[in-house]
Amino acid sequence: MLTERQIEDYRRDGLIGVDGVLSLAEVEELRQVTDSFVESSRQIVESDDVYDLEPGHSAMGPKLRRIKSPIEAHEVYRRTLGHESILDIVAQLIGPSIWTNGNKLNMKSGGGGSPVEWHQDWAWYPFTNDDLLAVGVCIDDMTEENGCLLGISGTHKGPILDHHLDGCFAGAVTEEGFDDSKAEKIEVKAGGISIHHVRVLHGSLPNLSPNPRRLLLFQYCAGDAWPLRGVEWDEYERSFVRGEATNQPRVINVPVRIPLPRPKQTGSIYETQSVLGRSTFKNTAS
Repeated sequence: MLTERQIEDYRRDGLIGVDGVLSLAEVEELRQVTDSFVESSRQIVESDDVYDLEPGHSAMGPKLRRIKSPIEAHEVYRRTLGHESILDIVAQLIGPSIWTNGNKLNMKSGGGGSPVEWHQDWAWYPFTNDDLLAVGVCIDDMTEENGCLLGISGTHKGPILDHHLDGCFAGAVTEEGFDDSKAEKIEVKAGGISIHHVRVLHGSLPNLSPNPRRLLLFQYCAGDAWPLRGVEWDEYERSFVRGEATNQPRVINVPVRIPLPRPKQTGSIYETQSVLGRSTFKNTAS
């Protein structure tokens, strides 16, 4: 459970790190299963519905940068989604009724790994209220050297920046004059979690260490938060991890930009952001 200080930090900053949420045995199981997916990716020559491959991937040198929907790919990931210690923490921040609208496992191979450019999750999926957050389960220590989460504190209380390029959604901040000089590092030990608000500006740089950095990401929503682009009732109800569905969404006054027209590149955030042709990291050390 979070302390009152940690809850205050999250409310103020929009992002925190919490160590010691999973046991060593649980972390080791996640590592073994994830290693098996990397090994299986040797047989894959292009990205598909499960595997998102890094440029330069080969059977001899596998570079798997994402498992696209890990809870559908292996029971250990699905079990972690509903981990009671994680849900207890999430409930402290967004309330007792919780559903999930997405999951992925991001990996950065040693000596490289794709960056995730500056963005706000809210730009991808606006809801009727913003009681949404993402939890990153650290399968490895998450450090500055290996491309830990970067965030800009307090931006969850500000505007939604433009994420469009040439009239289409590009999945990353495109506003001239964007300043990332106040970015902060969220370094967390393996078995801990990062938590970031759906509206906070965040991203991550490449992995400069020789070892992989693997982060299992779960998106959690308050039970009365509904996506503005709609959701099928059965899908919504099936996605609850705690509490019950409601047909009375809570609507609040929050800034919104709809991610339309659709992006020119789809498949994952990496493909969508590839149209930028340049890095959004301007003042952040790399």
